[in-house]
Amino acid sequence: MRYRATPSTVSGTIRAPPSKSVTHRAIVMAALSGGPCRIRHPLRSEDTDATASGMAAFGVDIATSDDGLRVSSGPLQASAKPIDTRNSGTTLRLLAGVASLLDGTTILTGDASLRKRPVGPLLEALQTLGASAESLGGGGSPPIRVGGVLRGGSATIPGDVSSQFVSSLLIACPLARNPSEIRVLPPVRSEPYIEMTRRLMRRFGVESIADRETYRVAGGQRYVPMDVDVPGDFSSAAFPLAAAALTGGDVTVSGLGPDGPRGDRRVVEVLRSFGARIDVDGDRVRARGGDLVAQTVDVGDTPDLFPILAVLATQAAGESRFTNGRHLRWKESDRIDAVVSMLHALGAPAQATEDGCRVRGPSRLRGAFVDARGDHRVLMAAAVAGLAAEDPVDISDPWCFRVSYPTFLDDLRSLGALHAVVG
Repeated sequence: MRYRATPSTVSGTIRAPPSKSVTHRAIVMAALSGGPCRIRHPLRSEDTDATASGMAAFGVDIATSDDGLRVSSGPLQASAKPIDTRNSGTTLRLLAGVASLLDGTTILTGDASLRKRPVGPLLEALQTLGASAESLGGGGSPPIRVGGVLRGGSATIPGDVSSQFVSSLLIACPLARNPSEIRVLPPVRSEPYIEMTRRLMRRFGVESIADRETYRVAGGQRYVPMDVDVPGDFSSAAFPLAAAALTGGDVTVSGLGPDGPRGDRRVVEVLRSFGARIDVDGDRVRARGGDLVAQTVDVGDTPDLFPILAVLATQAAGESRFTNGRHLRWKESDRIDAVVSMLHALGAPAQATEDGCRVRGPSRLRGAFVDARGDHRVLMAAAVAGLAAEDPVDISDPWCFRVSYPTFLDDLRSLGALHAVVG
């Protein structure tokens, strides 16, 4: 089967899917509080379901309600069986921190793609803070075995691989007996996600102190039960908004509040800088086509926006440059190589660099087959590119958008896109 995108123009209004990042963290923190907590309007996707299933393996009761999830738990316990985190790197990393708080050991694993993604720096930091942590697959990759009990102390972790390492430590360390100090070696990538983690921790009654690249967390704290309303996801909304800019359409996405990571919210100003006509009214963002001009985009804090912005750059006059994205090589795919390969298949001039790529436009996109490499954001970017191509674009791994944006196909169709999954 393959995802087929046929040239078409998009117009209309849709509601943004809920934030995947907030949903992951809300499930974990609600469980650590003991609850009961209500998580209203969570994202129900393959990734967030992996987090819910993983926390259930620790003894958490997660029930579906009319408007979301109800989370409650007694004392958590190490899982007797390996926890399958599927394709979700966020799940693996956050649950590793939870496992470090529990007596006994837990094995965390995932699919073939996840087992290639690095987690060694997080394991080393957990060991330094008193937990047991090892890679069973060798080379710092999953499957991993993690056990308690986290004591606290001082640990150093690189900031250029994944901000989720830092988020995992920040969420776990308040429940350690002693204070913790986490030093993050610069450059720190995706820092807005770290701040989102800290902001949500604060809502659950847990404090941390940021001093440049060092985070200090007092031990012996408690998470307080709290209800959470999950905001709309700007990183997912970027796809239909860019589709309007790319095709000369007119798309409004509602439900985009101010509580998402500020990095993802940058999509509004970045689209505007490329020449798209963008209007913001409360929680609604409207995008229309315009005269697109090449830009230099720092993707250090916005790795999820890179694939769709690279597609937009194919229709912008001049050479666009994407920089500070070295960490893109450790996403669901080597996202730099995957995106450049996609653009080449579509006939767009593009050249990979160590930390991003260069794209020259405007170019005529041709119909082609694109290997999404199991990466949901590459698939969705290729699907949007197909709207502006001369002929249909076929894409592998047709359902992998369910990882982050389960309604992507339905939403694009409702806007007029001629998209389908075909045999």
